[in-house]
Amino acid sequence: MLTRKQKLMLLKFLSLFSVVRGYNVLVITIAQYLASIYILAHDLPFKQVIFDGNLFAIVTASALAIASGYIINSFYDSEKDLINRPKKTMLDRLVSQQTKISGYFILNFISVIFASYVSFRAVVFFSLYIFGIWFYSHKLKKIPFLGNVVSATLAIAPFFAVFIYYKNFDLVIFVHAMFLFLIILIREMVKDLENITGDIANNYKTIPIVYGEKFSKYVITFFTLLTLIPTYLLINKFEVGYMYIYFYACFALLIIFLILIWKSSTKQHYLILHNILKFIIVSGVFSILLIDVNLVLNKIR
Repeated sequence: MLTRKQKLMLLKFLSLFSVVRGYNVLVITIAQYLASIYILAHDLPFKQVIFDGNLFAIVTASALAIASGYIINSFYDSEKDLINRPKKTMLDRLVSQQTKISGYFILNFISVIFASYVSFRAVVFFSLYIFGIWFYSHKLKKIPFLGNVVSATLAIAPFFAVFIYYKNFDLVIFVHAMFLFLIILIREMVKDLENITGDIANNYKTIPIVYGEKFSKYVITFFTLLTLIPTYLLINKFEVGYMYIYFYACFALLIIFLILIWKSSTKQHYLILHNILKFIIVSGVFSILLIDVNLVLNKIR
């Protein structure tokens, strides 16, 4: 049996894990390694990529910067989240605001230290990335559409750090990036529909608040249809191994998503749509393994 003090410590750990979205950071870390192995540096030996000290430093710097970004985002959105996500927010509040801010600066400092292991350019990149996250959380998040675009850009930025490191400029990488960017952008817009109540209470100027839910659905529909273009190209124009199965599934899910978005009107409906997009993103990370099944099988043997 845990003592009361031990239970409190466990709850505080869970609270901190919740604040930094530890599960999201882990998925992004895995995604960066899989993208490096199967897409960005596919012509290099497996072990050379896995044990590359510079890649480890970039991925770690990314993870720390992203975790700190979640902290500062939670700090600025605490009142809004209390309305939109009351249970999660109550858990998050087990860690004091002072502790969160201290953790924010410590994580950013360590992130830049890891970046300095790679190069001065990496330091500049991550310094700008950290500033960009703060500026988005503090100012840009409340601006209709611009906030959504910046959020999606910041979400894929860590992959460009790896992309720049390997200097791989194949067109297929940009198409992959465009697909991911559009899915994340749509997800951000759906979150705006999901969080209308808290956004109104805290004077956020999101698309559904300023222009209405119907207009927001038109914008989401446009970007969903636009997402079908890179999906089609990745299936028919580029060599993606068995990952084409994933893109066929995405094609079907996006059509279902389009039908459901126009039938949705409640927070619960939008949460379902949000989870569909989250499933596409997370399953896409592990579907990268399908690009080269032989490499996976060789590692299992």
